[in-house]
Amino acid sequence: MPLDDQSAKRPDLPATIWETLLRGARCRCPRCGEGKIFRRWLKPVDACPSCQLDISGQRADDFPAYIAIFVTGHLLAPVIIALGSSETLFAWAVLAIVIPLAVAMMVLMLQPSKGAVIGLQWWNGMHGFRKERLPEIEEDT
Repeated sequence: MPLDDQSAKRPDLPATIWETLLRGARCRCPRCGEGKIFRRWLKPVDACPSCQLDISGQRADDFPAYIAIFVTGHLLAPVIIALGSSETLFAWAVLAIVIPLAVAMMVLMLQPSKGAVIGLQWWNGMHGFRKERLPEIEEDT
């Protein structure tokens, strides 16, 4: 069932939460998928330049950093274990490899993570966003 009449007029609405998260991770508007949602690195625009979705109410504060830390830690854990078990590398050499990798991974993941969190908030109608869905097609059986 559609949540409002406006949803039926918007064929560009995402069909699933995964599509919404992907749009956000690509730093695009979760509703239309066209407009950029960041004016600077982590500063979201007030409204989508394409569909005028008001993004100013979003509250993606700390969660994107937690996502970046979690993913970085899980991806680097095998690398750290492999490098640490190497008998030919000194501890300072392992740190010289791992620390820049960790910093680079976290920095590169922050903006897509924040975009995905903004998409999640939009999908669930949180923090001033209005839930918008494509109308469900009912099949006759």
